Amino acid sequence: MSASLHPAAPHDLPAFIAAPDEPDVLMAVMAVFLVLAVLAVGLVFFRLHTLPERMAHKSQKIQLEIVAVLGLLALFTHIHAFWVAGLLLALIELPDFGWPLRRMAGSLEKIAGIPPGEGAVEAPVNAPRIDAPAGSPAAGSDGTIVHVASSDGAGADRATAHAGERQELHHA
Repeated sequence: MSASLHPAAPHDLPAFIAAPDEPDVLMAVMAVFLVLAVLAVGLVFFRLHTLPERMAHKSQKIQLEIVAVLGLLALFTHIHAFWVAGLLLALIELPDFGWPLRRMAGSLEKIAGIPPGEGAVEAPVNAPRIDAPAGSPAAGSDGTIVHVASSDGAGADRATAHAGERQELHHA
């Protein structure tokens, strides 16, 4: 084979055209550029997609979890109305409806003589229950309800509970 060009071929070829046995440098550069461009566009998309959640997180919004769920729904369902709803919810300042309830709870703790903030402490699981008087047929030795008497005097097993579960005595 001869190294000469065909007479009909142009004699001044651009530098990016590779010879038949040489590696194509332009193709390799463009492949790397394409991969980086796809990753960059994906990162910009996800950054934009999480905008409502980041806005709600920065301003310590109460509705942060709702905004996050709306963002996930928009991501996985491709329904953009969820994203718009999350953005609007992140921009809106909702009033703190728990404030009056916390004030009431604090006042009740004060009246009951409980130190502030300790009224919500759970009772231990093995603590004796007050559902039925001790020694009554309704209370077992471990605090379970085993028997409830009906109004006609005949004993009827209406409720059986496991230890630790709360169950109210039923009276006819």
